[in-house]
Amino acid sequence: MNKPQHILLVVICLSFVTLVNAQHRRYVIKNGIAIGGGLTQFDISTDNFNTKKGNGWLIGASATGDLPNKWYNVSYGLQISENNLEISGYETVIDLAGDKEIEYNLFAVQLAFLFHAKIVPNLLTIDAGPMLQYNGKLELQSDNEENLYVYLNNGNSILAKELEEISEINVNGAIGATLGLGAFKFRIQYVYGFTNILNKLNGNEAEFGPHTGNTDFKGNQAMINFMALITF
Repeated sequence: MNKPQHILLVVICLSFVTLVNAQHRRYVIKNGIAIGGGLTQFDISTDNFNTKKGNGWLIGASATGDLPNKWYNVSYGLQISENNLEISGYETVIDLAGDKEIEYNLFAVQLAFLFHAKIVPNLLTIDAGPMLQYNGKLELQSDNEENLYVYLNNGNSILAKELEEISEINVNGAIGATLGLGAFKFRIQYVYGFTNILNKLNGNEAEFGPHTGNTDFKGNQAMINFMALITF
C-alpha cells in the first residue's frame, strides 16, 4: 500500500541529488596554495617625530579559492615580516645639533583576507582586503642607543628606549596587484595601518622622563611589500 509513496520519495531524492551535483559541477571551486617571500619598506606616518623608512624581509603562505564564474577570487593567508625604521634623535636633550638616526626594528605577523579582481584572467589581478596584525616592540637595534633622545615636533623629547612600547594589535588595509603565468607570480602590496600604532605610548606618560610634556602620540604604519610567489 505504501509502495507508490516509497517510489515517489526515492525519485524526489534522486532528483535532488542530481540537481545538487549538477550545480556543483557548474560552479567548481579550484583551491590552491601559494608560498613566497620578498622585501619590505616600512615607515610610520606621524607628526610626533621624524622618521626614515627602512628595508626588511617578508615570508608568507596563503590558500586561494578560484571561482571560475566570478570576476574575483578570494584568499586568506599568513605573513611574517621583520621591518626596519630610523627615527631622528640626539645625544642630549640640551644639545639638539648632534642629529643621529636611531635604528629600530619591528617583528610582525599579519593575517590577511583578500579579494583578487581578475583584470586579465590567469595573468593579472588587483588585490585588496583587511589584515589583522600582531607585532612586537619597536625594538632598538643597539642597546647603546637606549639613552639617546628623540626630539618631538612639539618641542618636547623622549628617551629612545621609551618609544619601544607601541600597540601590539593593529588593523590594516592592503591593496596591490599580482602578475604572473602558471605557477610563478609577482606581487606588490601597499599596507596601511587604520589603527594608531603609537596609542600605547599615550598610556605610559607616567613612566616617561620629565621632558615629554603633554604629548598626544599618533601614528599609522605604512608598508610596501615586494613578493615572489610559487602556487600549487
